[in-house]
Amino acid sequence: MQQPICPRPLNLWLYLGIPLATMLALVALEWTSVDMDVANLFFDTATGQFIGRHSYLLENILHDRVKQGVILLGVLALAVFVASFLVRGLYGWRRELGCLVLALGVSTAFVTPLKKLTQVQCPWSLTQFGGSETYSKLLEPRPATDKPGLCWPGGHATTGFCLFALFFALRDRKPRLARVAFAVALIAGTVLSVGRMMQGAHFLSHNVWTAVFCWLIGLGAYYLVLYRRRAQNRPATEPRPA
Repeated sequence: MQQPICPRPLNLWLYLGIPLATMLALVALEWTSVDMDVANLFFDTATGQFIGRHSYLLENILHDRVKQGVILLGVLALAVFVASFLVRGLYGWRRELGCLVLALGVSTAFVTPLKKLTQVQCPWSLTQFGGSETYSKLLEPRPATDKPGLCWPGGHATTGFCLFALFFALRDRKPRLARVAFAVALIAGTVLSVGRMMQGAHFLSHNVWTAVFCWLIGLGAYYLVLYRRRAQNRPATEPRPA
């Protein structure tokens, strides 16, 4: 019988403290003009459009194709998880696969309800960038409009940052591979976030909020499904020290 995997201790100052500190920083950001300042860097006043608004690379490749690839990953993860109940060689990975499926599922499902709840406008819809909507920050009341915004948190950033789920699924069994997965998730999420900002689809803070949410979801799935205290993984009887 396969011995249970003994998890490495969780450093909550690192795994939970940094995301919570980031959330506080994002709230403080509401009293600054950073979001608008960064958006202005990607806006071409000569053409009256964001520099990536009609980019084939940003829209068709980094948006559509990458999203399809992550959807395929989620479907494959679910299929292998189901197979782990039937294929003996996958039995030992069932919990890791379950953690992966749970984290991916929640990470990609939370965005739409929050968008509908918050109704934050996209940069490209605002009067400052040639649109017709009035700008309001996350914690401010929404101006009256016939077209509520659907831009907070950043949806496409989830396509990259949801891959934090791979880090947590691999954390105890394959720590080196887990670190690679973390780097891939961070880089992918950042690249996709910048791409959408270049198109005028999101402000900087929208995407950082998404990264924090995806990390906390992955951490929560790991803690619920995989993490066990070391005492629970010790044999029922241990030899006394000589």
